[in-house]
Amino acid sequence: MSEKIWIILQKSNHLIAMETKISYNTVEHVFAIFQHRRWFSVPPAVPKKIDTIRKEENMMTTLYEGAFAKVNLTLDVLGKRDDGYHDLKSVMQAISIRDDIEIDVDTDAPWTLQCSMADVPQDNRNLAWKAAETFYQVTGLKTSGLAIRIQKRIPTQAGLGGGSADAAAVLRALNQHYGNPLSILALAEIGAQVGSDVPFCVLCGTAMVEGRGERLRKLPDMPDCFFVVCKPDFSASTPELYKKLDESVIAHRPDNQAMESALLAGDLEKVAENIWNVFDPIVTQEHLEMNYIKSIFNTYGAIAYQMTGSGSAVFGIVTEFEHAAVICNMLKENYPQIYIAKPI
Repeated sequence: MSEKIWIILQKSNHLIAMETKISYNTVEHVFAIFQHRRWFSVPPAVPKKIDTIRKEENMMTTLYEGAFAKVNLTLDVLGKRDDGYHDLKSVMQAISIRDDIEIDVDTDAPWTLQCSMADVPQDNRNLAWKAAETFYQVTGLKTSGLAIRIQKRIPTQAGLGGGSADAAAVLRALNQHYGNPLSILALAEIGAQVGSDVPFCVLCGTAMVEGRGERLRKLPDMPDCFFVVCKPDFSASTPELYKKLDESVIAHRPDNQAMESALLAGDLEKVAENIWNVFDPIVTQEHLEMNYIKSIFNTYGAIAYQMTGSGSAVFGIVTEFEHAAVICNMLKENYPQIYIAKPI
């Protein structure tokens, strides 16, 4: 039996409804995985686009902005710098897994931050708070109070840039609220003061990222595909991974030039051939379940798969939604944090 469903896929700050047909059993499985994450629903009509919105009550204004996850199509560590950071070179891709950010401006009260995940810092340690502080410091603008609320969907400690995405969303929302006093590039420069991945998360899309993350070059859009993202229960320590990388010889490095050429040609197969992350072999060696996750990706139709960032999430590139749904069905029992996304 086949049934029509609507798949809600996020692109930029908009929702897009795409109609597809898959088997009824698959629909049941997909709904079981994703319904509580709001990824799938059956709307009565094509949903309205979601943009940054203002709602004025008295003098307070509420802003709404989406915060989008990223994956590393390539990730190379070139060496340790004098300041203790490492020089990186990575092709990053924004994907449609998103957090939702609400900001009350001019609250006439002390600053607050609330997050739907209890283990996320809910004070000035949070990158979203730091982004707001930095924005006001750089622009010289004033507010009588700020309240930030974060509805988390991006898994934490996954290499998906969730905290950086939240910070970038705060910067975009505040900048728009005050009439865009800063260009998008200036906003990305502010983001570099907050966190290494924030500049990319301000811009989104596809980009070559270098240095500590502050140097970006826009690349052609990722060819159309689906991403399946699976977050295992464990998390990897980023400082420990860098230490191990510093003490080892990197046997294989990504070919960033080949990846850029594949994107220029719009060749998804070549993109898939050139994904590589120098952290992947280290984490896979220590956590053998990564091999199991990758084997499911390989068996059920992914054309490429690897860990993103310093982990521990693994993503696969899939050309057909049906394949993505099957992969999710195979992994959902052991790994409930599993998502289907689109490049944005």
